[in-house]
Amino acid sequence: MTKQNNVKRTTFFLMIIYFLSRILGFIREMIIAKVFGRNSVTDAFFAAFTIPDVMYDLLVAGALSSGFMPVFNEHLAKEDEEGAWKAANTFITVALIFIVIFNILYYALAKYLIPLVAIGNAKDPATYALTVKLTRFMTISVSFTVCAGLTMGILNSYKIFTTPALGPVLYNVGIIIGAILLGGKFGIYGLATGVILGALLNFGVQVPNFLKVGKRFRFELNTKNESYRRMLRLMGPALLGLAILRINLVVNQNIASILDQGSITALRYAQRIMMLPVGIFGASVSTAIFPTLNAHIARKEFDEYKAVISQGLRTLIFITIPATVGLVVLNKPIVRLLFKTGKFTEQDVLVTAFALSFYALGILGQCAVPVLTRSFYSLQDTKTPVKIGALIVVFNITLNLLFVKFSGLAIGGIALTSSLAAILQMVLLYRMLGKKVNGLRTREVIVSLTKSIAASVAMGVVVFLSSLVVEKFIGSVSKLAQLINVGISITLGVLVYGLAAYLFKMEELHDAVNIIKKKRKRA
Repeated sequence: MTKQNNVKRTTFFLMIIYFLSRILGFIREMIIAKVFGRNSVTDAFFAAFTIPDVMYDLLVAGALSSGFMPVFNEHLAKEDEEGAWKAANTFITVALIFIVIFNILYYALAKYLIPLVAIGNAKDPATYALTVKLTRFMTISVSFTVCAGLTMGILNSYKIFTTPALGPVLYNVGIIIGAILLGGKFGIYGLATGVILGALLNFGVQVPNFLKVGKRFRFELNTKNESYRRMLRLMGPALLGLAILRINLVVNQNIASILDQGSITALRYAQRIMMLPVGIFGASVSTAIFPTLNAHIARKEFDEYKAVISQGLRTLIFITIPATVGLVVLNKPIVRLLFKTGKFTEQDVLVTAFALSFYALGILGQCAVPVLTRSFYSLQDTKTPVKIGALIVVFNITLNLLFVKFSGLAIGGIALTSSLAAILQMVLLYRMLGKKVNGLRTREVIVSLTKSIAASVAMGVVVFLSSLVVEKFIGSVSKLAQLINVGISITLGVLVYGLAAYLFKMEELHDAVNIIKKKRKRA
């Protein structure tokens, strides 16, 4: 089996697991919407996640992807496992010490930090107090989540993807258990308990495999190790870049917190739907190709490096363009099916669907940015993504203020800004990467994009008409009617898009069919 086929097989496998995780994630959000609705309580709960999420991204998505994994994989590619673990031992030890200190400070200073992430919540004493309590209560979950990220980085470097991918599935299971079993008795604190349980399960499922490959792990602080120092030099700019980009999310949340009550919740639910294709396809592609990119660079195989990037981007284009069109066309039916229940009303559906239609426009950008950023990281260039990220923050803040204040789009303006920022970041990263490696396979990417857009337009027309006809005959009140509407529309959309892709002779469709055939033969 060739390296490219192996990447395709791994990507397809990860997509299945991430799809399961996202489905459970939606079940989780549906339960939260049913039990708590869209109000100040849910705004407080989601605001309490902000800083832990930032810390997780900085350490896991930033430090691991930019500094740890390229150096660790370089040692493995050169069959220097002992050298890899000498650097890894110090890196992990320092990370654990840091997170313990962070948890202590975070717990103590929670009441001063909330206004930084949700200034609107701070204006209401009851919402502010609840946000602070939930923040402190869920502090311990950060430790488990970061440990899960560290083990994930190690296992992915050894091309072990199953248990790290199952971790988020179990994370969602833990939250669902907390919401169903404890939510009724303990309210929002039952849900917070589920977060802690989910984080523990996420880490625990990876421990057995980590113990197998991590036999060389020891707690040590050899800060003079040259590979460890190189990890720090690489991750410094990346951490700065991620911190800058996370400012975008904090700005978005702050603006949402001063809009109508429940705006943070509506924005989050819309984003969760948009993140379904991002989480399934973007995460699986970037996770699958990153070790391969590192290995190609370590061996100076630049043609193969460009081929993997092209393949990854074309796979994303093939999937995300129709997903974008589908979410725009079916925004209200999808939100209604997923969230309209219990305390989540039709008005909540309209607000959330409005934001979703704008969020959907940025799906390709959201998926491609991690792939392109990790392509820079594999070259051990962490400065270029930072420079681009700084520009994107200025762009995001400026457009947010303009759209929300002058356009009348409200949370739709926040979502639109997010999409435009993601698209601009994708374009800039691609252009700069092309200059750095003396050209990418741009023609292949443009051809794939053109064909995908044409096929998606045809699909969108069919899906739109299908949804109108189904809703006219069976209505949209019952869950069964909502499910039939969305189910029929999506099925027809997949068939039309598949047929169009076949007529356009799209290579990505051929790859997907071949992978499925091989899976069936093995079964």
